[in-house]
Amino acid sequence: MGNVEQTYSVLVNETSCEVTCDPETPLLWVLRDSLGLIGTRFGCGAGTCGACTVHLDGIPVHSCDTPMWSVGTKRVTTIEGMSLGDEPHPVQKELIDCQAGQCGYCLSGIIMRAAPLVDAARAGGAMLDRESVCTALDGNLCRCGVHNRIIDAVVKASNP
Repeated sequence: MGNVEQTYSVLVNETSCEVTCDPETPLLWVLRDSLGLIGTRFGCGAGTCGACTVHLDGIPVHSCDTPMWSVGTKRVTTIEGMSLGDEPHPVQKELIDCQAGQCGYCLSGIIMRAAPLVDAARAGGAMLDRESVCTALDGNLCRCGVHNRIIDAVVKASNP
């Protein structure tokens, strides 16, 4: 017997939303199918490629294996909510300026993984090094092979 659908009140990109779904429905599908936020990508469906990364209360998580019942009252931020007003987040800006993306499929997940790291570095007045960025992005796959350009852009974005 399947679960009975439930209604959830969630805060997504600072907007209150109500969705009705099975409690086991992955957050990814609620974001994409119910809320139309298609910037969060489906990659592997097993939480190993990072394409589906979003923030729950500022912490990067894989939305493909995060069931709705576990979201609770946490704030959800997707790639659509990453800009700072009319300005792109520093990671977004540097990825564009450095022409770091190729196909771009992985970039929303990479931005969501890298942004808290860059924000912390900038707040502390310290620039990230390549090794720390590589470690942080280890769970994000880029099938185009532009990791070096992505890493360079993230390091550059951390410059306070």
